[in-house]
Amino acid sequence: MPLSLIVAMSENRVIGRDGDLPWRLSSDLRRFKSLTMGHHLLMGRKTFDSIGRCLPGRTTVVLSRDADFQAPGILVASDLTAALEFAKHDPEPFVVGGAQIYELALPQVDRLYITRVKAQVAGDTFFPPLDESRWQLASTQSHPASDRDEYPHAFEVWQRIV
Repeated sequence: MPLSLIVAMSENRVIGRDGDLPWRLSSDLRRFKSLTMGHHLLMGRKTFDSIGRCLPGRTTVVLSRDADFQAPGILVASDLTAALEFAKHDPEPFVVGGAQIYELALPQVDRLYITRVKAQVAGDTFFPPLDESRWQLASTQSHPASDRDEYPHAFEVWQRIV
């Protein structure tokens, strides 16, 4: 089964601050919704808590070490293998965060959807280092800052090559 990862990160690899996104990018949220609609979203408990609910039209799988964790409408997995089992019939499940889950899943991911935020921002959560020599940039699309997008950014799609 192919596995995809979707993330927005700044030039200094920041992906979060105080349990939230450290920017407002309306176009990135639209892209996230468009790409993930109808698919399984694999996320950690902290990411689920920051979202605060299941996202409509998608199946939420939360990875948690807490065997008693539960929330309405979600599937709970104790590890990545169990999470992938929930998504085994999905043609493209998405790993959506946070940092620990990204690091855990990265060795198994086939495709990366990265929004590169063209800014150095303060944050407390970072995307793990990425060896780009193992990936090929398949597409990129630049977007300027606007009244709905706080920073210029680029949508990139990467395919694993090694």
